[in-house]
Amino acid sequence: MSEDPPRSERFVTREARVLRKELLVSPWPELGLVAFDGPNDPEPELVVENGCVTRIDGRGVDEFDVIDHFLASHGLNLEAAGDAAALTDEELARRLVDVDVPREELVTLSSGITPARLARVVSMLDPVELMFALKKLRARRRPANQAHVTNLKENPALLAADAAEAAARGFAEVETTVGVARYAPLNALAILVGSQTGRPGVLTQCAVEERRNLQLAIQGLVTYAETLSVYGTEPVFVDGDDTPWSKALLAAAYASRGVKVRFTSGGGSEALMGHAEGKSMLYLEARCLATIRAAGSQGVQNGSISCVALALSVPGGTREILAENVLAAWLDLEVAAGNDAIASHSEIRKTAKLMGQFLPGTDFVTSGYSVMPRRDNTFGGGNYDADDLDEWLTMQRDWQVDGGIEPVGEQELVAVRRHAARAVQAVFSAFGFPTITDEEIEAATLGFDSRALPDRDRAADVAAADRVLADRISGLDVARALADAGFADVAEAVLGMQRHRIAADYLQTSAIIAPDGTVEAAVNDPNEYAGPGTGYRLEGERWATLRSLPHELDPRELVDGHDEDAPPLLAELATAGRRSSDRDVVIAVGPAFGDRLRETINGLRHEEVLAAVLAGVRESGAEPRLVRVRRTSDVAFIAHDGARLSGSGIGVGLQSKGTAVIHRADLQPLDNLELFGMAPLLTLDSYRAIGRNAAGYANGEPVGPVPTELDNFARAKLIVTTTLLHARETAAIVPDAPAVEVTLA
Repeated sequence: MSEDPPRSERFVTREARVLRKELLVSPWPELGLVAFDGPNDPEPELVVENGCVTRIDGRGVDEFDVIDHFLASHGLNLEAAGDAAALTDEELARRLVDVDVPREELVTLSSGITPARLARVVSMLDPVELMFALKKLRARRRPANQAHVTNLKENPALLAADAAEAAARGFAEVETTVGVARYAPLNALAILVGSQTGRPGVLTQCAVEERRNLQLAIQGLVTYAETLSVYGTEPVFVDGDDTPWSKALLAAAYASRGVKVRFTSGGGSEALMGHAEGKSMLYLEARCLATIRAAGSQGVQNGSISCVALALSVPGGTREILAENVLAAWLDLEVAAGNDAIASHSEIRKTAKLMGQFLPGTDFVTSGYSVMPRRDNTFGGGNYDADDLDEWLTMQRDWQVDGGIEPVGEQELVAVRRHAARAVQAVFSAFGFPTITDEEIEAATLGFDSRALPDRDRAADVAAADRVLADRISGLDVARALADAGFADVAEAVLGMQRHRIAADYLQTSAIIAPDGTVEAAVNDPNEYAGPGTGYRLEGERWATLRSLPHELDPRELVDGHDEDAPPLLAELATAGRRSSDRDVVIAVGPAFGDRLRETINGLRHEEVLAAVLAGVRESGAEPRLVRVRRTSDVAFIAHDGARLSGSGIGVGLQSKGTAVIHRADLQPLDNLELFGMAPLLTLDSYRAIGRNAAGYANGEPVGPVPTELDNFARAKLIVTTTLLHARETAAIVPDAPAVEVTLA
């Protein structure tokens, strides 16, 4: 039996990385494990006879499933169908990315195109073209974002505090769910109070069974719903005891009570449920989206959603997810673009997937950013969570892109979290619900996650939740309780949401409520992107807000000059000349060394550095001499100037930030004997060894280079500090000035 071949340690190491926890599979079309252009996808087809649709995508009326019947009856604009049929797939695809073709024209054309053709046209676009199309087709002008707020203990104080933080950070919507279904009324109440504390006008949802969610909406405790799931094959619909007609009826029931509605769909769900019928993910999603538009919904949550890891397991999966979002926008639907469920263990892969929506912008860049730590996310773990907020904010700043989350200072957030927790405490007290203690308030305000909070009497809380439904406690009752308890600001905001529900302006496509209470939607704030310089651009006051991060520092304050009253470190003696002694080794320092600057980049005092280098030179039998080079701040030229002045022809150059070079006079300035560029890792022992080696070169002895270490993140950590230190060094240059001998003062 042959032995296994020897393994490469690099391959073995990569196999242990987190990416390998995931399965990447080759396509299996029969199971639905194919992203797009599946071999079993039907050819696009639309036949109309006597004003009636008789064939859709390869099936006649006698073969129609419920989706075909629904689309034939409600989902196709036959007038637009003729215009669309006159265009080739290539022409349609080009129009999607042509800035001279207005969005309205494309939306009209989409209403006459069957799912198979929608999928085929969109699949012609590469990832950059898809992002461009999404930027152009997005319904609302300004992107926004949605937050998830949950916790494992279903603690109302923590729910309220997290909802308040989400609102203060600019999230336009806040969604919660429950681990135990009967908690839903209390969770809905908590995020209503919390969100309106953080910022009035935030829409809220409790993702539970439809009947319960609708009841909460009727009582004014929630204001939107996105739990109406749609699928691309009839068997999956049947498994859910649903049809397109029942979903349309449910959407109408929500809307009739002033509740904003989004449907939910996403590639991979049919394969996961065993009824993909051998079709590709994108084709089945096109059927879903056509059905959603036909049902009259203003929007959709799509982008594979909870099946995202399945979509990413097949080739082109990330591109397919982006194509889903583009399809939804083309069909004039508000797009809540996924990025909510964990897509991958790999941070690189997660972010690569996000960029498809983050850069062009969608109506909601995530359909649930977890504002709490992942451990408390009962939606099954967020793709991004509280620990990632600084990265998200920094990416917005890096790209000058609006990802819908605003930077907020710590103390401001602490205050709003405490206010929200106390407000919900007052509501619980007013209704005679189990007490929320002051201990819970402080833990919800300052704690990391639900483990910081004491356990509650869960049976008593469930009984209180039942009372919300039995006593029909309404949003108006909540506002009254808040007002009576002295929370007038929160009471007015909660009451404002009841007014919004009655006015129902936020039922318009892609509607959110701005901080001033006005509704922004596709109808009054449409996306009118028509090429460079048009559409939504992050600039002005909004850009000033998003780029000013709490951890951003003023560079002018990072590197202070030395105390003007401090005694000088180095005293100038005379113009430096070349000595004849072959034991002479020059230690040449930069123009600001020990003067305008007093420490290296890692905090070593300049006098300590000089003492170490001088000691090293002496230990090896040479004679050190200190010289200041004033004409340049470049360490190579500082060292070379020192070597040319040295009797031995050997010099050590020291920049103020700590970078060092051992040079020899007969070498070119940018050549050297030893370069020590990793200044942050140099110690006093390192500088002493540099001195010893310089003396060894002067004495003609065999010299082994000083051992160096490497920090691959040094540039990322310290390049700004390096720049500022070098700027101060450069500012001290005296052009054409000769070097001067100096001594420690």
